[in-house]
Amino acid sequence: MLNNIGLPGLLLIAVVVLVLFGRGKVSSLMGEVGKGINAFKKGIKEETAEIENRPETTRDVTHASERDKV
Repeated sequence: MLNNIGLPGLLLIAVVVLVLFGRGKVSSLMGEVGKGINAFKKGIKEETAEIENRPETTRDVTHASERDKV
């Protein structure tokens, strides 16, 4: 059903939302969405930097018999 929504349908939905909630409410809502997206991106960037800067603490889990073969 949602596959058939084109540009005219999206414009109609936008106009209805604007009429129902008003310009001020919609603009403040979009501002909050933008802040949320920026916070999400910042969190992803910080987590990636933390993972890249973490020291390697992997242990050697090969069995003793396999190490002797080398």
